[in-house]
Amino acid sequence: MNGSERPGSAPAWRPIGLRWTPDEQVALEWDAPAGRAPRLSPLPAGGRLAVLVGADRRCVGVRHAGRRIECPLTAPLAPAARRAQCEACGALAATNSVATDTSLLDDKREYAVYLAHHGELIKVGISRTERGSARLLEQGALASVVLSTGSLPAARRVERLLGAALGLPDRVSSSRKRRARARPGTPAGREAAVAAAIGDCQGLNWPPGQARRTPVITDHAHLYPLPEDGLRPVAAVRPLAPGQQLAGTIVSRIGSDLYLATDAGTVLLDVRLLAGWQLLRCAPDAEFTAPLQLLPAESQQDQLF
Repeated sequence: MNGSERPGSAPAWRPIGLRWTPDEQVALEWDAPAGRAPRLSPLPAGGRLAVLVGADRRCVGVRHAGRRIECPLTAPLAPAARRAQCEACGALAATNSVATDTSLLDDKREYAVYLAHHGELIKVGISRTERGSARLLEQGALASVVLSTGSLPAARRVERLLGAALGLPDRVSSSRKRRARARPGTPAGREAAVAAAIGDCQGLNWPPGQARRTPVITDHAHLYPLPEDGLRPVAAVRPLAPGQQLAGTIVSRIGSDLYLATDAGTVLLDVRLLAGWQLLRCAPDAEFTAPLQLLPAESQQDQLF
């Protein structure tokens, strides 16, 4: 892992979050100190995470037009915040997000409309075609299919059509995604569920501007990796504080979460709680001192998230 500054010193390396590339590789993305090149730290399953929480947690700015713009205020963030942006940077990010209606509709790039399997729910979504499966992997989809490609305005019309006609949501909560990981089922079962949803779409009048594609269902569970018997962490990392250590073997990387094997058992780390903190290296065999919240039975876990 990265980080060579001492606590309280500047500049500092600050993680932004998990980032999947179009070639289906995952890494921890870092907000580089001024004058340094951005960096990605690979997070292979079976690898070791060992970091020390530094002096403070600050806004990591916003990505715009393919580059990251620093927060002009270097605003401090609360330890419990699950977004590593201040209010101003968060508002700017929202205006450029494909997931919101404030996105610019004169975008000439090609967009795909997809279905994503999240256990008990299948959602509809939009992603730039050039991103490949990266958007699906970032949200932790267990399986997916591209329904059509074309312009962004037409993609929005398709998304709304599927929501109105079939009741497909365009968002799935973190609690539902984590519950699905506990009992993910089999690839065949996920394929059947997505195929049924595709069948429901066949009789709908597709808006012009989006061309239907021959559906090819892709299963993603092996990339995280997600075992067929599921992931059932015994505890989750609570909001962090300076001087605490996170150390464990990476079991899985999925959505915004890392699952770590520790002496206490499998622990869930929501990387959104890590983003924005100054981080430093610590010894690979360092003691895990970050605070944990024990997780109750699966049926009650969604109350925590």
